[in-house]
Amino acid sequence: MTEDTDDEEGLTYAETGVDIDESEAATKALIGAAGEFEGDYAGLVDIGDQYLALATDGVGTKLLVAEAVDDYSTIGIDCIAMNANDLIATGVEPVAFVDYLAVEEPDEATSEAIGEGLREGAERADVALVGGETAVMPDVIEGLDIAGTCAGLAPKDAVFPGEAEPGDAVVGWPSSGIHSNGLTLAREAVTRDHDYTDPFPPEPDRTIAEELLTPTRIYGEVLGPLRVAETHAAAHVTGGGWTNLARMGDHRYEITDPFDAQPVFEFVQAEGDVSDDEMHRTFNMGTGFVAALPEADAESVVAGSEDARIVGRVTEGDGTVAIRGLELRS
Repeated sequence: MTEDTDDEEGLTYAETGVDIDESEAATKALIGAAGEFEGDYAGLVDIGDQYLALATDGVGTKLLVAEAVDDYSTIGIDCIAMNANDLIATGVEPVAFVDYLAVEEPDEATSEAIGEGLREGAERADVALVGGETAVMPDVIEGLDIAGTCAGLAPKDAVFPGEAEPGDAVVGWPSSGIHSNGLTLAREAVTRDHDYTDPFPPEPDRTIAEELLTPTRIYGEVLGPLRVAETHAAAHVTGGGWTNLARMGDHRYEITDPFDAQPVFEFVQAEGDVSDDEMHRTFNMGTGFVAALPEADAESVVAGSEDARIVGRVTEGDGTVAIRGLELRS
């Protein structure tokens, strides 16, 4: 990554309009007003000997990249991925998905492209598409927005406890790229001197838009190995970047061998003069999913996974993530 600078032109996520601290405070206020929720990444409903789990999410401002180049072919994949991965981080197998598409005005070609992406995402996540809703709201929506809800089922003893323990190893899986968070910062950075249709400098046969629209990886294949092991907690590395690990408990997470960041991250950082700290607080930086579990179990998970490896350790601490010389606090 590039060296940190004190250049006043360096971008931060908050300066582009998304303040993570304010967002988290607002979310806590909503939860506090609505009442208690059981579960972190997903809401859990007790239905006897199983949990019914529900997660809801959208695609965020990645939609604006799709709109700029009129390419909505991957947006449906992202919508399912962001929901399915939250269930997987809870230890729950996703089984069904329902979408909600709100548009300023209906467009058949756009709806078809989004629908094809939803079908592809459902196949990757191995979930059933069980319906959806399209709302035409010209006085509310500019362009379009899409969100969805994913439902899953799990025996009660299969759900991860959600709390890492000091001494645990941290197993990681690589991301597919920028996924569906931090796009407000990424868009501001790359459009300073480029158009979305410009060649992506590290791979000139692709455009910048194509790189930014690379769909979010769906981590369904990690659930089997993690359920067999004594998995204490898992995290889908999304909004908040590496500070997400603190959702596994207020410990210290020493990340000594993360996956390399894909070229898109270097490009965003260089174009926006974004600090290393801000990059790691915003993006997955190459590692999209992690789990905390005892050393022996971690080694068995790695042996049974195609592309997993031990990326770090959990030690006594207070919610700090140490990675690439940085000390990140949520």
